[in-house]
Order: sequence, then C-alpha cells, then structure tokens
Amino acid sequence: MKPITYYAAAIGAFTIWGFFSLVLRPLANYAALDILFYRVFLSAALMLPVSALLRRKVWVENRRLFSALPRRDKRALLFQLFGGGLFLTGNWFSYIYVVNNVSVRVSAFAYLVCPVLTTVLAWLILKERLTRGQWFAVLLSAAGCGILALDHGKDLLYSIVVAFSYACYLVSQRKDYGADRFLLLSGQVLFSALLLLVLYPHYHGPRPQETRFYILIAVIAICFTIFPLFLNLYALKGLRSSTVGILLNINPLVGFALSISVFGEKVDLQQVVSYGIILVAVALFNWFNPAMRKRGDMLLRTPDVSIPDMGGADR
Repeated sequence: MKPITYYAAAIGAFTIWGFFSLVLRPLANYAALDILFYRVFLSAALMLPVSALLRRKVWVENRRLFSALPRRDKRALLFQLFGGGLFLTGNWFSYIYVVNNVSVRVSAFAYLVCPVLTTVLAWLILKERLTRGQWFAVLLSAAGCGILALDHGKDLLYSIVVAFSYACYLVSQRKDYGADRFLLLSGQVLFSALLLLVLYPHYHGPRPQETRFYILIAVIAICFTIFPLFLNLYALKGLRSSTVGILLNINPLVGFALSISVFGEKVDLQQVVSYGIILVAVALFNWFNPAMRKRGDMLLRTPDVSIPDMGGADR
C-alpha cells in the first residue's frame, strides 16, 4: 500500500471534521448529552450489522488472531478497544458541548492544542523520535496556542478537555496488533453505546419530535463519525501519532474559517496571528519529517495510488 494513502486518509478525516459545526450548530437547542446519546446509538446500530453479518470472515480471522497473541499484546489490544471507546465518548461529549454552548472558535482552538499534546504524549509514551526541526515546529505551534490563550483563559480550559481526550485516543490507537480497523472501531462505538445506555435512563431529555433532528443525527453518525473515524484509524496504520497529530491542525483551521464566515463570530488580530503561526508550524513539521520527504520522492516515481477497502485486504 502506497504511503500517500495514509496521508490522504488523515487529511480527508480532519477536513471532514472541520465542517462538523455546520450540522451540529442547528441542534444547539438540544442538550449536548442528548445529541451524544442519539449519535452513538445510531452509529452502533449501523456498524454492528456490517461487522457481524457482512464481514463474518474478518470476524473469524480476528478471533483467531487474538487467540494467538501473547498475553501482553492481548491486554494492550483490549485497552485499545475499551480505552479507545472511553476516550472517544469523552471527546464527543466535550466537543458537542463546546460547539453548541461556548463557540465554534473555541472548539477549533481545542484542536489546535491537540496536536501539541499528541506529539508530547507520543514522545513520552510511545518513544517516538522527532527531529530538531520537528521539535521547533512543535514549540512554534505551542507558542501560537499560548498567544491565543493570553486573553482567553476560560476558553483554554474547555479546549484542553477536548484536546486531551482526543490526543489520548490517537496515542492509544497507534500500535497495530493486526486487528481489522473497522472491526476495532465497531467495538469502540459499541462500548461507547453501552456506557451511554447506562446513563440514558437518568440523564436523557424529552424525546425529540422534529424530523430534522433525526436527519441531522443520521448525517452526523455516517458522515462525521463512522467514515472519518475509519479514515483516522487507517491513517494510524502507516503514520506516527505525532504526524497524525500535526495533520489534525487542518480541522481547526477549517473550523476557524467557518466561525468567521458562516457563524459571524468575532475575531481579533491576536487570534489571526496565532492561527497563522500554527499554520506555519504544520508546514514546517512536515517539511522536517525525513520519512515524508523520502516518500514524496518515491511518489514522484510511483504515481499509482490505490484506495483502501473496508474488507481489510490491505493487510
């Protein structure tokens, strides 16, 4: 499989998520927890039949793979499953709350902080090495976030909660134990649904009556949950967590543009400067990535690009 497909998957996922606020903001009158309930329940209802009925061969193969793993790898794979589901649930709730109760701009800021946290966590936990140029890009990105946070301390607190939960998810999913990525994602969504099912009787609001609510939830489940998450997990098969974390900046840059052009949120010079610094940091991080530059040279000689399928054949 050509390396460019991993980059394309990551860029595609984060670009899609950048437009999430367009379908989330129309649901601002509903509680964040209710939106989360229906989003996860529908996502699980759509993914389970696909994994259980249409991909039974993959299920059997992965059961055999899990049985053959050493005990340590079994525990690690189970952590990917259950820990990933927990991190996703926390990230989804906090993001929905921030978009609909704080601002789209603050949610975008959260995903500016996230790449820095992801890179640091990958360095601490996974021992991923960075070049000096990449560390400079990380520090530059952190400086941009710091500038933005100077007069927006409360916003920073909201942003860190969103950012840290997703950074933990990215790092936890980096190691590839051979499990089918769509099957793993299905298990994470199912685990999230089971967690929320326990909370639903005690915390749900009145049952939504508007047809538009269910249409938007369906769009969120398919276009902004299942599809980009699969692309994200696929990208982690071929890219380091730190690289995926930096590419994540595409999400907030799109979100920031929407907050101004679509939602009319105010922006000052300080915010423009900080976003500009972070954009430069993203470019520098990838420029100083020797693997990416080497792959770029290879791709000039091998233009053929194949598209990953959901059947796991790329393994």
